[in-house]
Amino acid sequence: MAGWSGDEAALQAGRARQTDPAWRADYRATRPKVERKIAHLMRHRHGGRRARVRGLLKTAADFSLLAAAVNLARLGILGIARTATGWTTTTA
Repeated sequence: MAGWSGDEAALQAGRARQTDPAWRADYRATRPKVERKIAHLMRHRHGGRRARVRGLLKTAADFSLLAAAVNLARLGILGIARTATGWTTTTA
């Protein structure tokens, strides 16, 4: 179609990929985990849907910092630590 923009072509290609059964299986396996973590960040002790700053750039940076802090805390809970030779699990 001659009148399509590049965005429309990418959208059509993405929709075509979504018909693949392997893509659907991977999506169904991954998506609930991602949605659950985002919901956790929105609900629990992290400010919910209220931004602490103004502006799109500052809000994105604030959320990235929040995600990094949550990931770092999770590494601690899992017992993963950085050593001189790389990452390792600590045994208690």
